[in-house]
Amino acid sequence: MRTRTFPAVCAALLLFTGVAPARVTKIAISKSTPVFSGKTFGATGAYEMIKGTATGEIDPADRRNALITDIQFAPRNANGKVAYTTTFTLLKPVDLAKANGILVYDVTNRGNQRFASRFTRFVLAAGPGDPELSDPGDGSLYKTGYMILTSGWQGDLPIDPAGGREGVNVPVARNPDGSAITGRVVVRFAAGAQVTGMVTFSGNPNTLSLPGAGRTPASLDTKQATLISKASETQSGVGGGVVSIPAADWAFADCRSTPFPGKPDPARLCLKDGFDPARLYELVYTAKDPLVLGVGIAALRDVVSFFRREAKDADGAANPIAGRVTHVIGFGISQPARLMRDFINLGFNEDESGRNVWDGAFLDASGAAGQFNIRFAQPGNIAGLYDPIAEGPSWWEDYTDKVRGRPAWGLLHRCRETKTCPQIMEVTGGADFYFVKGSLGIAGATGKDDIPLPPNVRRYYMASTNHSGGLDNFNVEQPPVPGCMLAANPLPWFETERALFAAMNGWLTKGTLPPPSVYPRVSDGTLVPATASAVGWPKIPGAPTPDGVMNSALDYDFGPHFRYNDHSGVIDNVPPPVKQVLPTLAAKVDADGNEIAGVHVLLLQLPLGTYTGWNPVASGVLKGQECQLQAGTIPFSRTKAERLAKGDPRPSLEERYGSLLNYYRLAVDAANKMVAERLLLPEDADRQIRQLLQDMLKEGALPLRGAEPKLEAVIRGK
Repeated sequence: MRTRTFPAVCAALLLFTGVAPARVTKIAISKSTPVFSGKTFGATGAYEMIKGTATGEIDPADRRNALITDIQFAPRNANGKVAYTTTFTLLKPVDLAKANGILVYDVTNRGNQRFASRFTRFVLAAGPGDPELSDPGDGSLYKTGYMILTSGWQGDLPIDPAGGREGVNVPVARNPDGSAITGRVVVRFAAGAQVTGMVTFSGNPNTLSLPGAGRTPASLDTKQATLISKASETQSGVGGGVVSIPAADWAFADCRSTPFPGKPDPARLCLKDGFDPARLYELVYTAKDPLVLGVGIAALRDVVSFFRREAKDADGAANPIAGRVTHVIGFGISQPARLMRDFINLGFNEDESGRNVWDGAFLDASGAAGQFNIRFAQPGNIAGLYDPIAEGPSWWEDYTDKVRGRPAWGLLHRCRETKTCPQIMEVTGGADFYFVKGSLGIAGATGKDDIPLPPNVRRYYMASTNHSGGLDNFNVEQPPVPGCMLAANPLPWFETERALFAAMNGWLTKGTLPPPSVYPRVSDGTLVPATASAVGWPKIPGAPTPDGVMNSALDYDFGPHFRYNDHSGVIDNVPPPVKQVLPTLAAKVDADGNEIAGVHVLLLQLPLGTYTGWNPVASGVLKGQECQLQAGTIPFSRTKAERLAKGDPRPSLEERYGSLLNYYRLAVDAANKMVAERLLLPEDADRQIRQLLQDMLKEGALPLRGAEPKLEAVIRGK
């Protein structure tokens, strides 16, 4: 009798205390279909995909929404609220009773889902962003019974009628009298190298596509804007060979099929004589009609809260996973992980009813924050010059930034006050330090501090790795990276992340503490200035050094209306003056040039070369600077004779391992140790050992010495 009446009592208490439901008011399901051709996954059975839209409204007067930039200028509906509509995709067991109770919210990367493909290695049959699933990979997520939810949050990516990605429709900010809000915007690009992720050449060297929605030029009159080019540029923005391009020589126009001055077009830029691939360009213009981007973050919060807690929407449409969610884990790779930092910092892990949204937050390759709640921001940009990315706290614990004159603050400050902080796992790598200024979260703005981690945070630094991991192979020779000096870095994150995600599950559901944090620190001498001498870089013939590669953190003056600790507000100074360069550090390396501190994946424990967390630009304006999130490989010589002929101080493969059979034995021991440390799942250890043998037998990097039959038996699983 007691169990039957308890839900009714809870409902009555909710009504009595005035707790409102989540702010999603309506869901509309447009598609519900089986996936993986009806394949079943152990006791969990088959999966289905549900797609639709969620419409909601937020209260601009609620303290939980007050930090949304320009919320006061957003239009109101009849209820006096600010409305939004977002797409969503839900992947769940057909038999909901077989779900394990954990909802994974996959924060989309520029509208594209990443979690399921990352953790099961499946291929999206219909292309990025459209999970018409045909290949379940190893099926691990589905055998375990996870539910997976995605939705649109990036406000400058509106809903796409073709359904190619998740999108969200957020309002345009307007002055109270209805007039347009305007402001200056800077856009940087190079024809010969990627400078930002939001500008693209339209198949023609004369026409460039400008950044997307929310940054429309207020006027097409080029006299009201400036366009300059540079022959060189330091990392702090000092340019060489700067040329001001006359207003008559460029246009807001499309010249793809019409000669200059082309067809007027506010979304494109045309240069009379074409863009020079050897130069960098910087455009400053007045934009109008900024999107209220923070509404997209609130929509993310509300969608998760609805699917987690509500039975139905305001019209009675049922929540398809109602009553089955016990825990929620937010997951994001790269840009989404940076969004998760801002999400937590701004207090969005508390919904409008005061309830927590995520129980756990898994941040893959974040490094710093992003421009997600800033007027006229470009959320798709990463960490280029003038991009606001590390202006707020990069650290979780409260810390006083005396260098920039900011009060004590940390990413957990607000959620601590409301008791809504999630359990956090942060996974970063070398490229996140060299390009995304990741050391700030460890050493602070002084570069000399060891900021402590709170008990609810674990940090795992993946030593000597690329941004979010590499090609995942055991080949000595790696493919080139276009535009970069070094070959690709193959060190993978995939297997370690799977083990850590399993540990996150146990942390939330059973209270089992995950593996301890592993990362470089100032206090033990493993986090140092990013110079060859400080990191201990070996003298490798013909190889670049890390000197000058690091994308240093800059202290900008964005003006009086930018809220630094919130990483929000309005940028008045465009482009912003650079007040000072902050120390950003790198991991110390061993005699081979491989990083000492952090998690060492199997290949790094048995290296076939030097694996850098950096990769310099090979040529052009930015030559020698970090090649935007890339890492590199400098292979070892195969024999002692080859090494001596090159003058390479690093022992050869022959000197290190002797034979493939010995390499295999060492790998088995290392893999077993990683399994014991819960940094590798047993099934992934087996797969990696088989892959190791396949790759190395194919390359012939080490002599077999009569062991071929034994090793081939391992590959075949015998």
